[in-house]
Amino acid sequence: MTPPLSGPTISDRIRAARRNASMTQAALADALGVTQSTVNRWESGRHDPSRETAQHIARALQVDLSWLEVGAVTDPETAQDAQAIANYESRAASRALERDIAPYITLPTVAYQGVPGAHSHLACKAVFPNFEPLSCPSFEEAFASVEEGRAGLAMIPIENSLGGRVADIHHLLPESSLYIVGEHFQPVHHNLLGPPGAKLEGIREVHSHTQALAQCRETLRELRIKPVVAADTAGAAAEIAALNDPTVGAIASTLAAETYGLEVLRSRAEDRIGNVTRFVIMARTRIEPDPRKGAAMTSFVFNVRSVPAALYKSLGGFATNGVNMIKLESYISISDYATARFYAEIEGHPAEKHVDRALEELQFFTNRVKILGTYSQSAFRF
Repeated sequence: MTPPLSGPTISDRIRAARRNASMTQAALADALGVTQSTVNRWESGRHDPSRETAQHIARALQVDLSWLEVGAVTDPETAQDAQAIANYESRAASRALERDIAPYITLPTVAYQGVPGAHSHLACKAVFPNFEPLSCPSFEEAFASVEEGRAGLAMIPIENSLGGRVADIHHLLPESSLYIVGEHFQPVHHNLLGPPGAKLEGIREVHSHTQALAQCRETLRELRIKPVVAADTAGAAAEIAALNDPTVGAIASTLAAETYGLEVLRSRAEDRIGNVTRFVIMARTRIEPDPRKGAAMTSFVFNVRSVPAALYKSLGGFATNGVNMIKLESYISISDYATARFYAEIEGHPAEKHVDRALEELQFFTNRVKILGTYSQSAFRF
């Protein structure tokens, strides 16, 4: 079986399906009763359609909604099992990443923050199916478990497509002795879970993390279910399993359902599709890919000097050397409010001359530059 191409976002998938149907943006807009600018916003990634709108788009383009949500870019008319295709792609990508990293890791254990069944746990199983997951109560503990040799790797969420960057991670990365050796994009699918024997129509309240509840707000309103905030999604699943009340459910992953013996009463309960969390994989050893064998990413942090236009000048080298900077975020150090720190990601490998020259120029206008890691770009980006 030849793995099909994958589109990283719903915008790519709508565009691919529309072109496959030989429709213009204007024709699709007419079919849906919206403006062409609305379709353009969907396809440019500036705005994701709601799940209800996605159903209308799937019907207009004559594709399965599951195909649109999963995003296997094959011929929609011949795609028979989008979920099976997606699972094949996920397993193939996971095998490749584990194959590249595992030879350098002596302890086949991957640490994550959260309780069993969390989405971070799910990411560990997806990327490293042959490693033992290690649950940690905090991000600090996940970092420490690798630094102290209790785990070989750490799976750390860094940003979410809906919620933005994950709090505290940008402060932990620069102070850690670990390196980023890989990245993984984990689709986040929320499921309404209940104890054995519970029925969807009997659920009166659901417990989950505040972000998960917010992302399922319309679904819960439609079902007339009261949301109750919990510390995290998997923890909520554990709580309702222990409670065993058929009127109380949880919003969590299918892995949480499996872990705590719960039933999935409604899958894909999120209001908007396209919810993805990006994880970085941390190790004590710097593991860099061969720059001749595929696209690479380099992540680093730097402090600019306290002089006018320091940031502008420090970034000039990337422009003049043709290096694409895809992320630049500022944050203030807790210990020094007078110094602005920046987290950046660029396309390329320091072994490439144009990247090396850009990083060299960066040194002239900064007090500190720390390379956090160089690693292969995830196939999700293509």
